[in-house]
Amino acid sequence: MAETAPVSSARREELLDRAYRYVTRHGLSAMSLRPLATEIGSSPRVLLFLFGSKDGLVRALLARARADEMAHVQRVRVEDGMDLPRVGLETWRWLTADEHRGLLTLWTESYARSLIEPDGPWANFAAGTVDDWLTLLAETQPAAERHTAAGEARRTLALAILRGGLLDLLATGDVVRTTRAVTEALETI
Repeated sequence: MAETAPVSSARREELLDRAYRYVTRHGLSAMSLRPLATEIGSSPRVLLFLFGSKDGLVRALLARARADEMAHVQRVRVEDGMDLPRVGLETWRWLTADEHRGLLTLWTESYARSLIEPDGPWANFAAGTVDDWLTLLAETQPAAERHTAAGEARRTLALAILRGGLLDLLATGDVVRTTRAVTEALETI
């Protein structure tokens, strides 16, 4: 089936929101349109009409996940006195909240899928999220540092600490140990 341009509408946004809540509970890897449509009060035909294809729906869901993560970092970043380590620590607090576990599992699944299936609907998801985060983290740095190799290295390190801690947290559920490690690491940069 040829993909068509997605239709923008209030119904599309409503179904996207419902589908997003569904995939944060069930993941994307085994997502099938029929059970998804039933769960969110729609039909596969309507989803295909509104999103163009299953891949179009997956791309919309991934965009929503990225937008949610970036909205949080933007909120933290604009607070007065927030430098790179403090933004990292505030972001870690958000990452460890139980209510975000589904989003973070979805993010991790999508990140991995974009690496092993680079031509699928998650194409460039991993690289795009790295760029998103590095851009936002750069904005927490003083202008004189932001455009230097050392500044780039510091924000790359902060991102690596957060991402590594997140993977460990998702694998083990050990908030105390991972928080201690992430906090110590972020305080050194």
